[in-house]
Amino acid sequence: MRSRYLLVALSLVVAFSATRRAAAIKPFYDEFKKDYIENSENKKFAEEAGKPPVGCYICHQGKEKKVRNAFGKEVGKLLNKKDAKDTAKMDDAFKKALEMHVDAKDDKSETYMDRIKAGKFPAGDLEELKKEPPKDPAAK
Repeated sequence: MRSRYLLVALSLVVAFSATRRAAAIKPFYDEFKKDYIENSENKKFAEEAGKPPVGCYICHQGKEKKVRNAFGKEVGKLLNKKDAKDTAKMDDAFKKALEMHVDAKDDKSETYMDRIKAGKFPAGDLEELKKEPPKDPAAK
């Protein structure tokens, strides 16, 4: 009986340590870079966002890249790891996410694409994206 509890406890420890939170998926970044960064008319933005680790802030926030920013959350609703080889699905998801308004409640707010065209990161200021997001007390 004791060994059964020990086995269950050990299995849980292994399972929780093996799982990862959301992390960057390189094919997603590569496809986005090809379609939206390399074709940007804003050369400063293209140079800045065109290489890691800065390019990671297109979808992520903070140093560990485990947390998605607002734009990354929208993309995450449309794509998952299994889509990493489906460029058509990626292109469609990026297009849909970029058409979304930054303030979902205000149809007159700028879209994520408006920000890209202006040479900005879709989720906001780069310096803010580099900071760790505030801890969510409800996440405990």
